[in-house]
Amino acid sequence: MTVRSYSIPQPAADRPVWSRITARDSLARRLDWPLMTAAGTLSILGTLLVYSATRGRMDLNNGEPEFFLVRHFFNVCVGAGLAAVMVWLGHVRLRTAVPVLYGLSLLLSVLVLSPLGSTVNGSRSWIQLGGGFAFQPSELVKVGVVLAMATLLSASLESDARHGPDTRAVLHALAVAAVPAVLIMLTPDVGQTMVIAAIAIGALAAAGTGRRWILGLLGLGVAGALAVWQIGLLDEYQINRFAAFANPALDPAGVGYNTNQARIAIGSGGLTGQGLFHGSQTLGQFVPEQHTDFIFTVVGEELGFVGAGAVILLIGTLLWRGCRIALHAPDRYGTIVAAGIVTWIAFQSFQNMGMALGIMPVTGLPLPFLSYGGSSMFAIWIAVGLLLAIHVRSRTRM
Repeated sequence: MTVRSYSIPQPAADRPVWSRITARDSLARRLDWPLMTAAGTLSILGTLLVYSATRGRMDLNNGEPEFFLVRHFFNVCVGAGLAAVMVWLGHVRLRTAVPVLYGLSLLLSVLVLSPLGSTVNGSRSWIQLGGGFAFQPSELVKVGVVLAMATLLSASLESDARHGPDTRAVLHALAVAAVPAVLIMLTPDVGQTMVIAAIAIGALAAAGTGRRWILGLLGLGVAGALAVWQIGLLDEYQINRFAAFANPALDPAGVGYNTNQARIAIGSGGLTGQGLFHGSQTLGQFVPEQHTDFIFTVVGEELGFVGAGAVILLIGTLLWRGCRIALHAPDRYGTIVAAGIVTWIAFQSFQNMGMALGIMPVTGLPLPFLSYGGSSMFAIWIAVGLLLAIHVRSRTRM
C-alpha cells in the first residue's frame, strides 16, 4: 500500500521574502516592467541632461553646479512615489475621487488668473510657493481631464456599449475638457491648451465615438485657432513664434533665434554626438531654455543621432505598452484613461521634439521625463502610475 503525502501550502506571511516577491500572484509579477524601465531610463537620462545644460549656468544655479541636478532627481523620486500611490490605490478606487481631483485642478487654474499667479516667459501659468518653488496647475489639469472624461464616457457605455457613448455623454465630456482649456488659454498658454485638445480626441476615439464627432472637433479646432488669431487673444511674442515657424529665415537674431540655435546644436551632434557634458553649444549657452523646453537639443548635440533615436525608441516603448494596457484593460473606464494618457504623452513628445527640430512651432511644452520641472514630472509619473494600476488590475483578473 502506497502512502501519499501532501504538502500543506505555506501561508503568504510565512514565505521567504524572495518567494513572496517572485510568486505568481505577487505585485512585482503583475507590474509592466518594460513600461517602468522605459520611464525610469528616460528620467535618469533627463537628470544627466539637465545637469549638462545647467552646471555652467551661474546665472541660474546660484553658483552651485549641482543645483538643478539635485532638484531634478528629487522631482523624479517624488514622481515615482506618486506613481506608487496610484498603483496602491488602483484606478477603480481612484474613480470615486475624480470629481474632487477635477474640481481642485479647476480651482488652481482660476487662482493662476488671480494675483496669486505669476508670469514666466510671457505666460501667467504659475503659482509661487516660496523658497524658489512654483507650481503649474495646467499639469494637474491634464490628469483631471483624463480621469473626468473617462468617468463620464464609461458611465454611458456601461448602459449600452454597442453604439458608443450617447450625445449627452459626449457633450458633457467635451465640456469637462473645454472649461480648463479656456482657463489655460486665458493665461495664455497655447501648448498646454493643445495637449488638452489632444487628450479629448484620444479619449473620445477610445470610447468609440463616431468619426463625425472626431472630424468635427478637428475642424472646430482649426476654426478656433483662426478665431484666436483674429481676435488678438495671443500675445505678440506668441504671434512672432508662429511667424518664425512659417518663415525660418525671419529675424534669425530675434524671434527665430531659439529654433536656429536648436538646429545648430542638434546638427553638430552628428551620428554619435560630442559626448555627454561636452556639447559646444551647451557649454557656450547658445540655446535658451535648454534645460526645459529645448532639452532635446542637448540629446542631439551630446548623444547624436544614435542617442536621439534611443530616446525616441524609449518613448515609443512607453507608448506601445500604454496601447497594450488600453487594449487589455479590465473595463472601459481603464481603456479610456490609458488611451487619454497615451495621446497626451505622444502629442507632447512630438510637439517638443518637433519644435527643437523646427518642424513644429515653439509652444513651451516640456519633453516628458527629460525636461526640468517639478509640476510636469509629477503629472507624467502620476500618468505612469495610472497605466501600471490598470495593468495590475487586468493581470489580477487573469
